Amino acid sequence: MYEQVSHSLLNDILSELDPEIQDEELRYFYTRLGANFYHIYSLFTILYGKRDDLRPQIQALVETMARQYVQRPASLRQSDLVREKNHNWFLSQEWVGMALYADGFARDLPDLIQRVNYFPELGVNMVHLMPMMQCPEGASDGGYAVSDFRQIDSRFGRMEDLQELAGQLRKRDILLTLDVVLNHTSDEHQWAKQARAGDSRYQEYYYIFDNREVPDMFEVSMPEIFPENAPGNFTWDEAMGKWVMTVFNSYQWDLNYSNPSVFIEMLDIILYWANQGADILRLDAVAFLWKKIGSICQNEREAHLLLQLLKDCCQVTAPGVLFIAEAIVAPVEIIKYFGEDAINAKECEIAYNATFMALLWDAVATRNARLLTQGVKSLPDKLDRATWLNYLRCHDDIGLGFDDNDIRAVEYEPHAHRQFLIDYYTGNYEASPARGLPFGHNDKTGDTRISGSLASLAGLESALEAEDSVRIDVAIKTILLLHGMIMAFGGIPLLYYGDAVGTLNDRTYLDDPAKANDSRWAHRPRMDWEKAELRNTPGTVEYRLFTAIKKMIAVRREVAAFADFNNRELLDVGNPHLFVFSRFEYVQPTNRVLVVANFDGAPQHLNLKDIGRRGYFRYGSVRDLYSGERPAMFKEELVVPPYQFYWLTDEVPL
Repeated sequence: MYEQVSHSLLNDILSELDPEIQDEELRYFYTRLGANFYHIYSLFTILYGKRDDLRPQIQALVETMARQYVQRPASLRQSDLVREKNHNWFLSQEWVGMALYADGFARDLPDLIQRVNYFPELGVNMVHLMPMMQCPEGASDGGYAVSDFRQIDSRFGRMEDLQELAGQLRKRDILLTLDVVLNHTSDEHQWAKQARAGDSRYQEYYYIFDNREVPDMFEVSMPEIFPENAPGNFTWDEAMGKWVMTVFNSYQWDLNYSNPSVFIEMLDIILYWANQGADILRLDAVAFLWKKIGSICQNEREAHLLLQLLKDCCQVTAPGVLFIAEAIVAPVEIIKYFGEDAINAKECEIAYNATFMALLWDAVATRNARLLTQGVKSLPDKLDRATWLNYLRCHDDIGLGFDDNDIRAVEYEPHAHRQFLIDYYTGNYEASPARGLPFGHNDKTGDTRISGSLASLAGLESALEAEDSVRIDVAIKTILLLHGMIMAFGGIPLLYYGDAVGTLNDRTYLDDPAKANDSRWAHRPRMDWEKAELRNTPGTVEYRLFTAIKKMIAVRREVAAFADFNNRELLDVGNPHLFVFSRFEYVQPTNRVLVVANFDGAPQHLNLKDIGRRGYFRYGSVRDLYSGERPAMFKEELVVPPYQFYWLTDEVPL
């Protein structure tokens, strides 16, 4: 958009660029900057327009984008051009991701390079490496307390190892996803050290106060994130003699984004990692970026404006790079991280579908899909050019952030129902096969979250301990049922390392004093590759899971209806145990797939005649795409065995 004031300023900025930058070939950079600058200028002015240094800060912003464009490798610039032309590339059904710790999946990056063929073997073509930036030993929060944003921690290897891995993944057409921790730094970061030493410039990089007056005002409305291990939201720093905002842990200092210098520094870091070969950047804790007295300091309007500004700037320098919003918040809030009041995503193209994840675990525990169906019904449609990450487990805990109105709509009492789920998954419910662990219990509110690996939560651990083949079968079917849902729902399915071979809880974390108080380490294991080799031995649990998930991924790739264009219809079929929805092709809407899942331990039936009236099964013959077989039928009644899912379509008569 052309607007005189902003573009007059842009002309002045470009005339004052560093001569080294002006000497470079900047044709595409100038085109994108011109197209985006009015929005960049407007957002920057809304956020920082009252400051006296607005003009030099905007100059610094543009120079940051230009320098990183100059440093962007030619191969990545070419990839940007390709993706600009095929701008819906990431909505395809071909993408399947896996999240992993490089020193958990393998020993380190060099060892990971040796194991890279595991991904195409399974069918994974998007690899998310959990944070690897330099962190203090023993106070790292699993990699989220960064002391140097531009260095790989030595326990993972060197930057050259990451670059080699990126090249190996690119050869195999595998996308690389990296983390950038936006909300905070370690207290051992150079900025924090300089602030602690009394440098006023760097004290303005954080929320630092001489006394408790302002912190106490914040505490009135701010919740506690880790009430057991890190109560409160401020920490007294003895060396500095001041209070510091530390929302997550005492050693993680929250960055002050009301300072434009912080924004420009973090933009530079984002573009730096884009230039290291990242196709996707996961932006951590984005809901917390803006702090305001009298609020919970989450999901503030300014946090969204910051993300829009980051996206606009990245589109100028590295437009082929996507953002993932790590915002585990209520459904009505999560949808906003794609960008409100827009058609296409203008903040982050991808967001975690934490609501769907938690609803699936609810269906497993209750053996019915009532809350699952109601919760999905209430989930707002995403924007165009945006997609979900659908996952079952990740490095973090499971929060039960369902909407209370949805819980009441299916005739549960919210507090009692959440307590049932906590008891079910943490061993306090006698009939439960789950082996989860409590995390983050809050004595003030009674809230508790849940840790544990997928296999242990689904009952495989207890079944193996009991050497009960029937229970083992049920656990395997449950794991595959859950995967069948995230593969078909719409979005990018994100597996967690170890899940495809049934990795159980790892309790060795209890032997490490730095980890023993954080039960999330139970599901951050070191991959047992001897056990994983059993995926090649027929009859083993590892083989049964791996081959089934591998087949699921292969079939998904061939089903155009599983691409993500808001092409899903939820169906209420009157049977509380069944979760049913349809997917239809974006180009050919009459080509449909009916997804049916039975969460109960007893067989269920579904009348396909009623569904047929809606345009399904025109040819009168039904086939399951996953198994390739015709499911059991009695007249118009489809029989759905216990813990079974179907991807149903018409079988065209010969």
